[in-house]
Amino acid sequence: MFLLAEMTDTVRIEPWLFNVPLNDAIAEELNKKLANKVVHNVGLCIALHDIIKLEDSHIFPGDGSSHTKVNFRYVVFRPFMDEILIGRIRSCSREGVHISLGFFDDILIPPEALQQPSKFDETEQVWVWEYETEEGTHDLFMDTSEEVRFRVVDETFVDTTPVGPEDVIQPGAETGNEQAKSKKSPYSLTGSISEPGLGLLTWWAS
Repeated sequence: MFLLAEMTDTVRIEPWLFNVPLNDAIAEELNKKLANKVVHNVGLCIALHDIIKLEDSHIFPGDGSSHTKVNFRYVVFRPFMDEILIGRIRSCSREGVHISLGFFDDILIPPEALQQPSKFDETEQVWVWEYETEEGTHDLFMDTSEEVRFRVVDETFVDTTPVGPEDVIQPGAETGNEQAKSKKSPYSLTGSISEPGLGLLTWWAS
C-alpha cells in the first residue's frame, strides 16, 4: 500500500530560515510542497522518508534565497494491482460503491465488480447483494460506514495542471470543460468485491 519513491527537486529556502540547519529547513519545505499532494504517475505523497543527497546551494542575483538541488525518498500511497485493502463505505450511487480509507477517498467499486447479483435500491440509496441460499434469496445491504474488504484492480492518474491561456479560445465553451476537469481527482482507484471473502466484513464473519 505504501512505498518509497525516489525524487529530485530544487528547494528554495528563504533568508529568514538560514539559521535553521539546512537538512531541517529542506525537509520542512519538501513536506509543505508535497504532503497530501498527488504526484502524477507516482501516487499520493504522505511524508518525507529521508534525504539521500544535497548538492551545493546557490543564491542567484536579485533573489536572497538559497536554491539547493535535493535527491530524496518520499513515502507515497500507491497500492499494487490485486492488493487487498480494507476501507469503509463512504456512499453509494448508481456509479457503484464509494470507499474511503480515511486519508484517501477516491475509490470506486463499479456495479459489475460487486458480488452478483446486486441491485441498487433507489429508496435507501444503497447497493444490495441478492444472496441466494437453499432457503431463498436474502438482501444484504451495503450500508454507509460499513467496513469492506476489496481488491485493487485499476488506478487512474489525471493531469489536473491548469491549461495555458492559448487553450482558452472560446470562454463560454471552455469554461464548462475546465470546471469538469477541475472536479476530476488527480488519482483514483477502482476496486472489486466480486469473489468469495471480499465485500462487507460482516458477510464473512464466523
